[in-house]
Amino acid sequence: MKIVFIGSIEFSEQMLKKLIAEKAEVVGVITREKSAFNADFTDLKPLADSAGIPCKYFPNVNSEECISWVKSLNPDIIFCFGWSYLIKKELLELTPMGVVGYHPSELPKNRGRHPSIWPLILGLDKTASTFFFMDEGADSGYILSQKPVDIAFEDDAADLYAKLIEVAKQQIEEYLPQLESGDYPRIEQDHSKANNWRKRGRADGQIDFRMHSKTIYNLVRGLTRPYVGAHIFYNDEDVKVWKTEIVENNEDNLEFGKVLANDGKTITVKTADGAIKIVEHEFAELPAIGTYL
Repeated sequence: MKIVFIGSIEFSEQMLKKLIAEKAEVVGVITREKSAFNADFTDLKPLADSAGIPCKYFPNVNSEECISWVKSLNPDIIFCFGWSYLIKKELLELTPMGVVGYHPSELPKNRGRHPSIWPLILGLDKTASTFFFMDEGADSGYILSQKPVDIAFEDDAADLYAKLIEVAKQQIEEYLPQLESGDYPRIEQDHSKANNWRKRGRADGQIDFRMHSKTIYNLVRGLTRPYVGAHIFYNDEDVKVWKTEIVENNEDNLEFGKVLANDGKTITVKTADGAIKIVEHEFAELPAIGTYL
């Protein structure tokens, strides 16, 4: 079974490594030289070159040049894992077995944008790792493989990313032989159960101390590395916040946003229902006790 692989993020690299380790017949790789918005961007060419796999940079996979190159490789199937760009009908229908995509959610639930960020921001305790056959809809095609992924309260974006990678590797081990044999699942999604997550905007990452402590904690852990980070608007600048801890504070006569403690490395700030300690941040100078954020 000849595979063309498309991807441009760290997850893509890990999946390509797994396919190589499983001795899958990857006949070509499509990637990008750079990305303006993927915080976890990864150029797959060094890995492809080291494995002796032909690799091309195609910013637009729907271009005539890209379509022509894929046709020349005569693949049976395309794997597209980690490609934040629209794939059009011609490429979707180019191979006999279609295009397998990946979405880290429990499809049909939570289609759409930022599916590994929103679960943490929303405080969910589980998600899923889903491989599916892509169609012209948004994450709406037949499911090939889906496995649950638990989210611990202590997990941040990097922890969840690592969990998804490990579960996805297990799935590849299971479904690759199924695809090669021609006997594989195609589970139709129940579209009546679907919802779509929207694109996250810059304002979504701003900490407002009128929020509850848990909401701030979830926001920070959802946007921490490898992503862009949450931020506080302070002294006319955005200050990144990478890690927080929830602190009890039952004093009801203190206003939210007041700095309650400063130990020289961290600050504790009053929130709507308690307080939050800002543990890892990019303050050039920590706000003094009594300052309002």
